[in-house]
Amino acid sequence: MSLSIPGPSQQGLFKAGYQSHDAEDGAVIRNIEACQAISGTVQTSLGPYGRNKIVINHLQKMILTSDAATILRELDVVHPAAKLLVMASQQQDAEMGDGTNLVIVLAGELLKKAEELIRLGLKTSDITSGYEKAQNFALKVLEDLEVDRLKEMRSTTELSKALRTVVASKQSGTEDILANLVAEAVLAVLPKNPLNFNVDNVRVVKIMGGSLEQSKVVKGMVFGREPDGIVKQARKAKVGVFSCPIDTQQTETKGTVLLKNAQEMVDFTKGEEERLETAIKELYDSGLRVVVAGSTVGDLAMHYLNRFNILVIKILSKFELRRLCRVVGATPLARLGAPMPDEMGTVDVVETTEIGGDRVTVFRQEDASSATRTSTIVLRGATQNHLDDVERAIDDGVNVVKAITKDPRLVPGAGATEIQLVERISAFADKTPGLPQHAIRKFAEAFEVVPRTLAESAGLDATDVLSRLYTAHHRNNTDAQSEGEEEGSSSEEEEPYWTTGVDLEVGSGSGDGTIDAVDEGILDLMASKSWAIRLASEAARTVLSVDQIIVARQAGGPKPPGPNPNWDED
Repeated sequence: MSLSIPGPSQQGLFKAGYQSHDAEDGAVIRNIEACQAISGTVQTSLGPYGRNKIVINHLQKMILTSDAATILRELDVVHPAAKLLVMASQQQDAEMGDGTNLVIVLAGELLKKAEELIRLGLKTSDITSGYEKAQNFALKVLEDLEVDRLKEMRSTTELSKALRTVVASKQSGTEDILANLVAEAVLAVLPKNPLNFNVDNVRVVKIMGGSLEQSKVVKGMVFGREPDGIVKQARKAKVGVFSCPIDTQQTETKGTVLLKNAQEMVDFTKGEEERLETAIKELYDSGLRVVVAGSTVGDLAMHYLNRFNILVIKILSKFELRRLCRVVGATPLARLGAPMPDEMGTVDVVETTEIGGDRVTVFRQEDASSATRTSTIVLRGATQNHLDDVERAIDDGVNVVKAITKDPRLVPGAGATEIQLVERISAFADKTPGLPQHAIRKFAEAFEVVPRTLAESAGLDATDVLSRLYTAHHRNNTDAQSEGEEEGSSSEEEEPYWTTGVDLEVGSGSGDGTIDAVDEGILDLMASKSWAIRLASEAARTVLSVDQIIVARQAGGPKPPGPNPNWDED
């Protein structure tokens, strides 16, 4: 082994103001601590009984939620290692739309276990190679844990089966109502080939008042305002979308007009009115009967639009305007004038209805083959915060449907899958030679965090529940193996034996804090689990492989002076 000669210090290498954290001064341990801090923040929000967090973001907006993706998005995480975990969670959100909390919690736990190994004297390279082997094995094991799969995408009951658990993890107690709402909204817009399902075709409109039971699905796009003119409905109409103001044109330069008498004044305004009337008549002649304005509509323009019986609605959100363009097949125009035939859209029905005292406008396409059909879930609730949180649960549900179209396999929930992974990976560690086996065993132990957190948040004795789970899984494992040896392959057709999970509603299961997840219909999506394991493991390995952090000096001049702390001293 070569003699290590201390290298030159980095003084004079970088500009003044750089910060460098080395492996020698415990950079890895500090990184792990930062990641554990972020994981501890969202860990208590895991599962149906997860605690809510109140986050007040940089705009002083208050957000009350237990959704990890939202919490992390609103928190401004600065630490570079913790940011890696947040990025892994964002990737899970983009890929699956669910399981963001599992990624953070699992990665945090993997790093906690790695810290124990580092303190025992293992090199980070041994830990990362062990974690990599364990991850590959865990993903293989997960394939064997399938207990059910969605056979029929177009059945509300089948879809609800997969949606209930996802929605329950955010909105416990109302999962049946919300799962049925999501299933109904999705089935209304599901194309012939389910793989082409677009999550953007299911919209949510929140209307304050009433209770969640009064929520309903409206087939079409719903806007929370009524048309501005006197025309309130239209059928089989051509639609023009204008992103510019519909009003008399303003000149670019200011001019002064000298009017000598009243007649000149009348003539002056008449010319302007005639030009606007010509423009609106042009729209009418081109066949437009519905005008969507993305900006202001002047009083005079409104008068002429009413006179020509054209329905006008203002939509000030450019995102909603874009979606409506997709639904009706129109192109937004930046000029006022008759659109070309290919720039116009068509809509089957535009109508104004009343939902809970609020007048709303519905754009509906009734053609069953149309790929631009949209369904909207109209949510009712007492407070804005509650409605926002329910919307997040629905968003997760719709994203899960998208994932189901790719992979319909389901694994048992309630922590059953995780306990089984602990059992199987630990057995794999016993067969692995060399130092990586310690890392593989710790990788297995990290999965314990899920059932433990579920039990703690439900107010159960976590240690007691975990020991019962291990007993049930271990006993069933040995029973299944002995039966398999006796009867050959016949044991495979019997009930799976890895479905014992944590009983969150004590009394519904066996009374000892455990429950059969499949019997209770608590099922998780396999694809979502496998992505979470993959991303959490890779995030943990990345953090462990960092041995130095170099932070550049921040741009900009000196900071402005803060308030004087000694202002009251003489």
